[in-house]
Amino acid sequence: MQGAEFIKQMQHKVAVSAVPLSAVRAQGAGVLGASQNFLKRLRLAKIPRSEIAFRQWLNRQTYSLVDQLPVPYRPWGTARKVINLFLRDALYNKYLARAFKLNQLQRWLEIPLDGAVAKGLKQKAGRGNLPPWLGLKKLTRSESDPFQEYALLWAKEARTYRVHLDIFLWLENR
Repeated sequence: MQGAEFIKQMQHKVAVSAVPLSAVRAQGAGVLGASQNFLKRLRLAKIPRSEIAFRQWLNRQTYSLVDQLPVPYRPWGTARKVINLFLRDALYNKYLARAFKLNQLQRWLEIPLDGAVAKGLKQKAGRGNLPPWLGLKKLTRSESDPFQEYALLWAKEARTYRVHLDIFLWLENR
């Protein structure tokens, strides 16, 4: 297997491994399969190469996945988390990163939010500097933004990108 077929299979593999059952625990029946199927078909070659266009693309993909989730309450937070997990792991996969030039995107990638990451961000930010964490099912875009903004500030201070903060926060707070 070589070329385009190999990259297609690699994307499928990363879609499955980046979003294990534990990532969508208690999010509803069918969310895992729908998420993984969405991610394996995500057109990585079509990711825009400017920050504003990338943010718009990420928002469109999040709402597209929300529409495909087989649960009645349409959890925006769950959709955003799985897309961010996938993009992070695609960046970390040398074949996908090379094929789709994902290194260029790492400065715009978000930290995948969940309870463990939110806890770590809140601890680092200090009492009262981030909103209460109400859970992934209740997370909206406007509630996510302060966490992403703080992660961006912290990452700049640490001379890294916010997507990489997930490694430390998840390990420390799981």
